Amino acid sequence: MSDVSGQQDDRRTPKVARIPNLGASPAGPSVMAAPPASRRRRLGTFGAVTAAFLAGAVIGPVIALPTIQAWAQDGGRAETYRLLNLFGDVFERIRAEYVEPVTDRDVIENAINGMLQGLDPHSSYMNPRSFRDMQVQTRGEFGGLGIEVTQEGGYVKVISPIDDTPAARAGVKPGDLITHLNGQSTQGLTLQEAVEQMRGERGTAIRLTIRREGESRPVELSLTRDVIRPQVARFRMEGNDIAYVRLSSFNEQTEGALRRAMTSMRNQAGTNLKGVILDLRNNPGGLLDQAVQVADDFLDQGEIVSTRARRAEDAQRWNARPGDIAQGLPMVVLVNAGSASASEIVAGALQDHRRAIVMGVKSFGKGSVQTVMPIPGQGAIRLTTARYYTPSGRSIQATGIEPDIEVLAARVDPNAPARDREADLRRALRNDGERAAAAPQPAPPPLPPLNLPAGVLDRVVRAPAEGAPAFDPTKPETDHQLQQAAQLLRAIAAAPAQPQRRVQR
Repeated sequence: MSDVSGQQDDRRTPKVARIPNLGASPAGPSVMAAPPASRRRRLGTFGAVTAAFLAGAVIGPVIALPTIQAWAQDGGRAETYRLLNLFGDVFERIRAEYVEPVTDRDVIENAINGMLQGLDPHSSYMNPRSFRDMQVQTRGEFGGLGIEVTQEGGYVKVISPIDDTPAARAGVKPGDLITHLNGQSTQGLTLQEAVEQMRGERGTAIRLTIRREGESRPVELSLTRDVIRPQVARFRMEGNDIAYVRLSSFNEQTEGALRRAMTSMRNQAGTNLKGVILDLRNNPGGLLDQAVQVADDFLDQGEIVSTRARRAEDAQRWNARPGDIAQGLPMVVLVNAGSASASEIVAGALQDHRRAIVMGVKSFGKGSVQTVMPIPGQGAIRLTTARYYTPSGRSIQATGIEPDIEVLAARVDPNAPARDREADLRRALRNDGERAAAAPQPAPPPLPPLNLPAGVLDRVVRAPAEGAPAFDPTKPETDHQLQQAAQLLRAIAAAPAQPQRRVQR
């Protein structure tokens, strides 16, 4: 989530350095962290390790598949050969007798996918196209036109052009229906196929035919593709005293965008700034190194996250270094059931260190790490290889991050279907605390209580008032969780000064 190099991430040692903000190589993103020497020797890998999350799945090292060597004892080897013969027999039956012709590639890829998906919900096979798509997502930039689109009536409908992109400069408008691409109808194309046609190398041209409301004739536009960087951090001042930044995902652009947002809002607010709201609601995850850097941006020291694999020697740990871009201002992190993986790492680290108050509802509960293993000439496999843990030693797998202050986005509807979380997925890994173990691990210590001024917590309204307007993303005043977070920060700022209590981990 691929051209990689062997750069070491020093966050696993007590004396640490910031992970470099590495650019994307022509083959894809390259987020670097060298594997433990034991694994490097054992696997005989070439290249180094890429740590990443994707669409809610924590993606750890990207490595090359090792040469498979016979190591089992004779009895185990014979059983393996028998099972492989079974696979071959089924494969031949499908080729010969399935009701319609099938390609060998489709059958084999489906078999590989079944083998991986039978392990857990996050292990899978990516064919070359899916692997390229994953690399584009994690890179956070691509050659294209700069429009957010959906599909309506068989045509591609524009949701919004992205500011300062070829589409915006050419006059593409929300609601436009793209009926033709280079003279070819978009009818019959899937949305993904249409998007792929609109993407391309920077500097190449494409012609759009648009049907626009109020226009009697189709609108013809010629555009030249450019490098598009979707806005991963949206920010604004709430009032003139609260900095609000929403991170929609964790790609290679996220930490830099966060820093720019904080600099801009600090310059705008000056000495009026009273607190920071970091909104991670419905953020499904992204790159591991970006999650580490975002958490580090608000921490001065201590552990950020650790991972534990099947072998104890493969455990890793990432630590913070001095420097808090919020300069110690009170913080609230907003989470909900759509906050997963990288979002949960950030929320968990800031919560465990008592650097921020986590508000909202329980997060998704995705606490496992996947390793992406490219297959030369093919795609890649994504295999679950570890669990991750917050600084206090908590595994949030299938449990999620419990907010310090639960605040609902809307009044409870008893007839509304519950939103699925990790624990609801088939074959989801169980939490460490639920696994039977010969030598059970000691439970992590409970988090210390919030160090809030007297009476502040009592002012928080846990649910919208009856009859309150429905949430409208274009109207911040209808966002109950956001408004409660802002009021909490203002109440903390107005209370008599008291010493900050940070937890050392």
